[in-house]
Amino acid sequence: MLDPLFVRLLKNPLDRGAEALAARGVSADTVTWTGFGLGLAGALAISGGFMIVGMILLAANRLADGLDGALARATKASDYGAYLDIVSDFIIYSAAAGGFALASPENATAGVVLMVSFMGTGAAFLAFAVIAAKRGIDTDARGAKSFFYVGGLTEGSETILFFFIVCLWPHLFPLAAWIFAALCWVTIAQRVIQAKELFRN
Repeated sequence: MLDPLFVRLLKNPLDRGAEALAARGVSADTVTWTGFGLGLAGALAISGGFMIVGMILLAANRLADGLDGALARATKASDYGAYLDIVSDFIIYSAAAGGFALASPENATAGVVLMVSFMGTGAAFLAFAVIAAKRGIDTDARGAKSFFYVGGLTEGSETILFFFIVCLWPHLFPLAAWIFAALCWVTIAQRVIQAKELFRN
């Protein structure tokens, strides 16, 4: 829901950063893998109770996620790069939820429910993109993308804001996770309904 706003706000700074990286010969895939490692380290830090460290590492992961796409557009975009980018995103979201589940026994149930909810939003997103590609449907609603980008109530921006909030106030995680998981299921329903309308014929 907030992704289009952040795309507009961050486009110019990310493009400038991508140009600087391209001038140094850094590839988009290298940025993606680096961001993936930072995200996993963030989830590990959260699991050990180092919430602020985890938040900083997750922020670095999101920065890399923005830079790799801008870098791919500035150099040479590839289907593999697009695939790697979205797969790593959903793994990091689930890993961060798992980190909270491991951080405290009180977080365990809510953390597992949130991980399942992330799996649901990811599956609804990626399956939609597969069928859209099969039918030759594309969209530029969120900027130039390598596959159909179907929106929803909880997208990347909302997810990372949620994690920042619970990193700053970890005691809120169980309640916040249940609420965010419910919102994820609203997103899943939105995508299923949209798929039915678009693909039923």
